[in-house]
Amino acid sequence: MQILHLDSSALGTASASRELTRTIVDTLALHHPRARVTHVDLDADPLPHLTERSLAKADPAEAARAERTLEDFLAADLLVIGAPMYNFGIPSTLKAWIDRVTVAGRTFRYTANGPEGLARGKRAILAISQGGVHAPGGPSDFQQRYLEFVLGFLGITDVHAVRAGGLALSAEHRERAMAEALAEARRVAGLPFALDRAA
Repeated sequence: MQILHLDSSALGTASASRELTRTIVDTLALHHPRARVTHVDLDADPLPHLTERSLAKADPAEAARAERTLEDFLAADLLVIGAPMYNFGIPSTLKAWIDRVTVAGRTFRYTANGPEGLARGKRAILAISQGGVHAPGGPSDFQQRYLEFVLGFLGITDVHAVRAGGLALSAEHRERAMAEALAEARRVAGLPFALDRAA
């Protein structure tokens, strides 16, 4: 099994989403010891945002990196995506990654019956962290809903979300929310995975 582990938080070791993704990946490794993990830190090594030059592939180094990013995505059986909430949405670095893997003819196509995702058969686990309280599917949830929609557009419908909310309310609230989220992270990472071909 190939795992693609994405972190996007700018908070380094203080990041809640990074703690969640690390716990998810560590738990997956226990259940699937032969799994291969590719870790991408979008804060330490961000992808360039799309520009006219990007679309024209005017920079060979940028074009080559974009292709590697897409190939890593296509090769993955399971995605672990760390997604903190920044101003009600995801970090722009994570959006830049999405722009590199949402490619017509490679990960989706338009048909007479509408768009069709070409990245079917993958599973995704979202590690979502929020300073405030934003109910799943609520009016201020532009984070989980957006990621689930994009992944579904690409053909990935087996998506689980691990959420830690209200982290900025108080130290006590953060401790309780993280304990609950970490327990859920271990539970979700331990679920059977039908595509586990290597372990």
